Amino acid sequence: MQTRTSPPPRTQAPHWTVGDVTIHRVDEIPLPPETGPWLLPTATPDVVAQHPWLQPDFADTTGTLHLDSHTFALTVGTLRVLVDTGIGNGKTRANPAWHDLRTDYPQRLTDAGFPPDSVDLVILTHLHTDHVGWNTREEGGSWVPTFPRARYVTSRAEREFWAAYDMDEPRQQMFRDSVYPIEDAGLLDLVDVPAQGTEVAPGLRLVPSPGHTPGHLAVQVSSHGRSALITGDLLHHPVQLPHPHIGSCVDIDPAQAEATRSDLLASLADTETLLLGTHFPDPTAGRVVSDGDTYRLTPVPPTRA
Repeated sequence: MQTRTSPPPRTQAPHWTVGDVTIHRVDEIPLPPETGPWLLPTATPDVVAQHPWLQPDFADTTGTLHLDSHTFALTVGTLRVLVDTGIGNGKTRANPAWHDLRTDYPQRLTDAGFPPDSVDLVILTHLHTDHVGWNTREEGGSWVPTFPRARYVTSRAEREFWAAYDMDEPRQQMFRDSVYPIEDAGLLDLVDVPAQGTEVAPGLRLVPSPGHTPGHLAVQVSSHGRSALITGDLLHHPVQLPHPHIGSCVDIDPAQAEATRSDLLASLADTETLLLGTHFPDPTAGRVVSDGDTYRLTPVPPTRA
């Protein structure tokens, strides 16, 4: 198994084509096996064993879930877009798997064709530690924006929730090193996202998906009659397709998160929309198909050439 500081060997960035848009997966690290029982505690080995289609890609024969940290990069028109920024390097974190990482993520992003100074728009699905880390990088003892030309966008509801939240010290640290510096640089834009979503560029829509956090967003990509949806943490793992009641231990509103998942899966079932999981391991993407009175994921492997 890869260690937490050793991403898979670098190859051509895995990608999927949606109309004339190419969505690249930019790998950071595979998450350690203990992540599953902590993050999704009711996804027990017995539950996982009910769904043989989860093996070998999404779980092993013992029922251990496979989970990753990665981001997605795409170009919409002339706009170069990054969805979420992962865990980041050199940061003090309470979770040992996230603490003081040393990965080559910026080089992987560059290899995918998105050097940091070329990124125009960073969409943050929500303000959790493993989705904002590469907002900043260390320079001369300070945290500075990794993407200095970009506008960083999240929902107004998300930022306002955390502004009023009684944050513990680890979360305060995350805001100090990964959120406040981009605000201080005047780069963070807060967007009002109505129930029907809002388009931030042609073919690029922010979709409200509350529950995990109050202002959580999914990201919809549409081009020439094709579509894809990047989940953020609305879904952490494909085991939640047949079991949308399985929630994360850090869901702010578990009931709302379950309702959001159920509604989304019903809307995607048996359509051609490509579902891209922000923490789904390789092959990462697939289509939601009906499976009796529930759902499963039919994988769509990426292109690597």
